Amino acid sequence: MKLLNFLLGAAAVGSALAAPAPAPVCDAPTKRATKFQFVGVNQSGAEFGKDTLPGQLGKHYTWPVRSSIDALMGKGFNTFRIAFMMERIVPNKLDGPLDATYASGLTDLQIVNYVTSKGAYAIIDPHNFGRYYNNVITDVAGFAAWWTTIAKLFVNNDKVIFDTNNEYHDMADDLVRRLNQAAIDAIRATGATAQYIMVEGNSWTGAWTWVSSGNGANLLSLRDPADSTGEKIIYQMHQYLDSDGSGTSETCVSRTIGAERVRAATEWLKQNKKKGFLGETAGGANTNCIAALTGMLSYLQQNNDVWTGWAWWGGGPWWGNYMFAMEPPSSVAYDRVLPSLQPYI
Repeated sequence: MKLLNFLLGAAAVGSALAAPAPAPVCDAPTKRATKFQFVGVNQSGAEFGKDTLPGQLGKHYTWPVRSSIDALMGKGFNTFRIAFMMERIVPNKLDGPLDATYASGLTDLQIVNYVTSKGAYAIIDPHNFGRYYNNVITDVAGFAAWWTTIAKLFVNNDKVIFDTNNEYHDMADDLVRRLNQAAIDAIRATGATAQYIMVEGNSWTGAWTWVSSGNGANLLSLRDPADSTGEKIIYQMHQYLDSDGSGTSETCVSRTIGAERVRAATEWLKQNKKKGFLGETAGGANTNCIAALTGMLSYLQQNNDVWTGWAWWGGGPWWGNYMFAMEPPSSVAYDRVLPSLQPYI
């Protein structure tokens, strides 16, 4: 669970409007050390200013920076989870038309097409927590219509990965299952059959509660109409290492808490022959957290038959001094944590 960026309003963002100097361009990524399929950094900005809709580009929200993508690829990252708001790209109603300006920011003018043109993967992340205009999404058909509109933008781009929604929480389990299945069906019906789809669970899609919350049992029945083997469906989980797993503290419980918190989810993946992706993780720039993080990533690496990879939270040009900022050319995690993570990239 991580709420900090969604709680940031225009005032908080405004203090960080002075973007850092561009990182040097690096078109040739370093050779990746691990056998993870996807290793990435979340890219924030376009989901900022959620309380100001539709908001103004450069004041309430922004897009990730291309030079930062280049620099992170130079470190070996090959996947970028790009957060945006459902209400901005399809305003007013779920089955409505695209907002052309915001849509072009997501695609051609800014980030997705740039990322994929460099050979990296772009995870399309509607960062809405299962809500639309702050209301729990109960219109399953409308959710399918929304996904039909979005999937059509990327139907021919097999480097795009669709993430059904970020961190469903405090919702009926069956509703979460039906929304996930509706998204899968809608995406495939557009002809986007080559792409991976990441599904998320209830209870903030936490890895440490994946089994105990009932997500494992509830989402096991998800089916891909384009592939009976289900190999293109990946279960995305998130895991932070502070006391309540919220990702709101730079203090980690112990040096071993990372591996401990993903163990039950790993067993579930193995028992059910499913694939997982740790879509958000982070820890403070201190020895305790770095040990917990590297221990967890080492465990995931040992179990990369079921774990396809992981992504750091978070990157983006407006984080400023945020404790988990992974933004080139200089930020807390980029400078002080990334060197220890390099063996797992």
